[in-house]
Amino acid sequence: MALEALKGEETVSELASRFGVHPTMIHQWRRALLEGASGVFDRGGRKRPESDEEPVKGRHAKIDRGAGGGQPFFGRKLKPWGGT
Repeated sequence: MALEALKGEETVSELASRFGVHPTMIHQWRRALLEGASGVFDRGGRKRPESDEEPVKGRHAKIDRGAGGGQPFFGRKLKPWGGT
């Protein structure tokens, strides 16, 4: 979509209608493409995303414990449903 916006063959409104997105999103994607496209040709390889591994592991552990009093979310058995 951003490439289509760069081509300029259709207006942003036409592209938004064609792809079913808001025109603001097309503007943002186009801007991001223009700002980041030169990075494709930088030497040295890919940048590693910056993230703190420990906080992520902590959040995953918290999610796994769930709100059920320390019982793992995916470790619980489902009770049979007696719906009619």
